[in-house]
Amino acid sequence: MLHSIRRHSIVLALALPMLMLAVGCEEEKPAKPKIEARETLHKTTQDVRVLETELANGAILAPTEIEVADPLTQSAAAYRTSVGKIAKMKVKMDMDQYEALNGKKPETYEEFMEVIIKKGRADGIQLPMLPYYQEYAYDAKNKELVVIEYPAKKKAMQEQTDREMGRK
Repeated sequence: MLHSIRRHSIVLALALPMLMLAVGCEEEKPAKPKIEARETLHKTTQDVRVLETELANGAILAPTEIEVADPLTQSAAAYRTSVGKIAKMKVKMDMDQYEALNGKKPETYEEFMEVIIKKGRADGIQLPMLPYYQEYAYDAKNKELVVIEYPAKKKAMQEQTDREMGRK
């Protein structure tokens, strides 16, 4: 019996440092990059993307109706939807004016960015900033500005928030 205890003690003494080494060297999973919501109030952008490219990358057209899921988020949904609609109306007005003067609307994304948005110029259109999961895109086929959103970004932020709040 005493001999058996000594043998187990020796095995344990030899195995314990290796076990501690193995636990200490365990490969850590890389942390997911933290998703940051961006400031939207009183912020503007001239970032307009190519619709076809963004749809291929997982974007969808943003809903244009105000969701009434719960009263706490209804105001935010109304603001977000209204901001997108107002930006689209401003661009449409400039497109109509351009068409009246030139007999046609801009044909390509590049022409749209040059003559309507006037990216990087002081006289360019400053679009209101959208939430982190939405962007503006130019629909060259229908010759209009649209709002797109990325469901994967929205879902990732919800999962991150749930983890941080201890809900998952």
